[in-house]
Amino acid sequence: MPVAIVPEGLDGLRADVGAARLFGLSRSAVDQAAERGQLYVDSVAVTKSARLRPGSMLEVVSEPPRVVEVRPAVVDDMVVVYSDADLVVVDKPAMVAAHPSLGWQGPSVVEHLAAAGFPLCEYGPPERKGIVSRLDVGTSGLMVVALSDLAYVSLKRAFTEHEVRKVYYCLVQGYPNPPIGTIDAPIGHAGTGQWKMAVTSDGRHAVTHYEVIETLFGASLVRVRIDTGRTHQIRVHMSAIRHPCVGDVLYGADPRLAEQVGLSRQWLHAVELGFVHPRSGEFVEFTSSYPADLRHALEVLRAEH
Repeated sequence: MPVAIVPEGLDGLRADVGAARLFGLSRSAVDQAAERGQLYVDSVAVTKSARLRPGSMLEVVSEPPRVVEVRPAVVDDMVVVYSDADLVVVDKPAMVAAHPSLGWQGPSVVEHLAAAGFPLCEYGPPERKGIVSRLDVGTSGLMVVALSDLAYVSLKRAFTEHEVRKVYYCLVQGYPNPPIGTIDAPIGHAGTGQWKMAVTSDGRHAVTHYEVIETLFGASLVRVRIDTGRTHQIRVHMSAIRHPCVGDVLYGADPRLAEQVGLSRQWLHAVELGFVHPRSGEFVEFTSSYPADLRHALEVLRAEH
């Protein structure tokens, strides 16, 4: 779902014309989305002839909605870190999706919250109620879900405008040089598989800041902060500088090292999450500890260093 803040240059344009220009979509695709009620300004469905104003959040669902059944199910090791009437912050385990999708048979955050009795907001497709940002299935850590319409609109805008503090730790192969740096490279579909992404000339803008905080046997523990939230962003960017996350075989990690440290997924964890609370206006922050499999991998490599 393309999402962007309307720039000054699109002031006064029809929503369909502006969406086509901003996202590179055909007018017919945008018009069809509007007919389905899936052209949004500030999370409210609008007609294709609605006029745009700078600073508004423009969204378009460019493909017809796919019906995915939500089957409520509690995930035993999902931890609710914080909740109130507007939002819930969870510590997501690995191998749990953010929401149900076609082809995914495992558990999801949305299904867990539904089973646990949390009333998700009404924005978005049924299987993605309240989802304002996602973590990969194989990535663990902190994730926020909206419960109220106020929280959905506010958090969606905060993520779009890069106002959310997102800090990850990842264990990568080798020793990045320089040890502190920024990767500014667009990310798009790799073209070799449905789920694989890559640095591509026609991809979406993506910025990753990294800092090596510990060197181990053949690997480095890296603190990462991202300005953008592209699919597989950290995994793609670290692979692009030839330091893939340990265990991330899809993006070039050594499977022998993954086996050595006992990992069946990428070593990547969302450690810190901070944002302005949509109702109180106060900045709130949350932290998460490494899960057992990531701690074990660290211990193995520290013992050999």
